[in-house]
Amino acid sequence: MVEKEGGGGGGISEEEAAQYDRQIRLWGLEAQKRLRASRVLLVGMKGLGAEVAKNLILAGVKGLTMLDHQQVSQEDTRVQFLIPVGSLGRNRAEASLERAQNLNPMVDVKADPENIEHKAEDFFTQFDAVCLTCCSRDVILKVDQICHKNSIKFFTGDVFGYHGYMFANLGEHEFVEEKTKVAKAGQGVEDGPDTKKAKLDSTETTMVKKCVAFCRLKEALTVDWSAEKAKAALKRTTPDYFLLQVLLKFRTDKGQDPSPQSYREDVATLLQIRTDVLDSLGVGAHLLPDDFVSYCFSEMAPVCAVVGGVLGQEVVKALSQRHPPLNNFFFFDGIKGNGVVECLGPS
Repeated sequence: MVEKEGGGGGGISEEEAAQYDRQIRLWGLEAQKRLRASRVLLVGMKGLGAEVAKNLILAGVKGLTMLDHQQVSQEDTRVQFLIPVGSLGRNRAEASLERAQNLNPMVDVKADPENIEHKAEDFFTQFDAVCLTCCSRDVILKVDQICHKNSIKFFTGDVFGYHGYMFANLGEHEFVEEKTKVAKAGQGVEDGPDTKKAKLDSTETTMVKKCVAFCRLKEALTVDWSAEKAKAALKRTTPDYFLLQVLLKFRTDKGQDPSPQSYREDVATLLQIRTDVLDSLGVGAHLLPDDFVSYCFSEMAPVCAVVGGVLGQEVVKALSQRHPPLNNFFFFDGIKGNGVVECLGPS
């Protein structure tokens, strides 16, 4: 039964019940209430950021703050659907605000044009979840540490050409999972074919509470591959994990992602960084064949849609405390058209 809004009660309004009817049927009223009470910070409003913003706003979080200090570029106009025509040179977050708010008037959507590097620690504590895109490795690690310390759900993700990833650090995360169990037939029931059928087909569901522990991104990126367990796992680890390390190093060194405008120069830099990074990790450069450089330039809208869908879904699952979360990496390869979940970190 849906309660009407009023007096600071825990129910939801009839308008919200109508708006969120399908998802309430999917994950339940209590989960929707948790979403409705959650505030999220989303950093980086390029193509991936737009996908995540759309998914969180439609899901019905209480508030979403879009933070981005960069201006709209020509590339943004091709992959970022929240930015209207004629917005070149405007702040990306502010240019995205009107269309984002129109997706769901019941969500408090804000734009913040400041640089995340200028934000103090207490800025992040007003949010229940923080999701970073387009950030340097140093910023990602710093914010992850802040969130871990303050029990804030942390997510980060990016799209590089045909490749995309997301990472989650939920700390000690509790959630409930719906399990189906076969019900035992009641006593004193008459025998017969209908009774036998009931014993076979009668099922019921039960909610099971679970807890899972996540590690920080720094630990996940600094795996000791010389350890015996790590050596065995290396053969099963997706090459995209090492590609991510190369691309984050490129972003740190160059202050930008690989660009088609400087293709030849960036290809040479990527190949050199590949050798340096994999050597520093104690693994062979053969894990990333030279042709990787052909597929990691610019954001691809379809890859943004896939990764943004998974990333948005994981934020919703974490805030609503329903369904098992992905722990801790998700990598998508647009060339092969498949995604993989990797749990990497301390053994």
